[in-house]
Amino acid sequence: MTVLSFDEQGVEVIYEGTEFRLEADLIEEATHKDYPDVTDHEVLQLVEEDPALSSEPRRIAEILD
Repeated sequence: MTVLSFDEQGVEVIYEGTEFRLEADLIEEATHKDYPDVTDHEVLQLVEEDPALSSEPRRIAEILD
């Protein structure tokens, strides 16, 4: 299971027992979107090759509110 923790500067990720950080700039470059407009599903797809996406996607701006 992958755990994503969002903040204003990026995302803390725990993937298969490994913890790392994706900075907002990197996420913007990978998605070609402003960081607040990226969804949690898009971030998950950057981390996992074929993630199980069961819920509705949420924009980072909504998560941080």
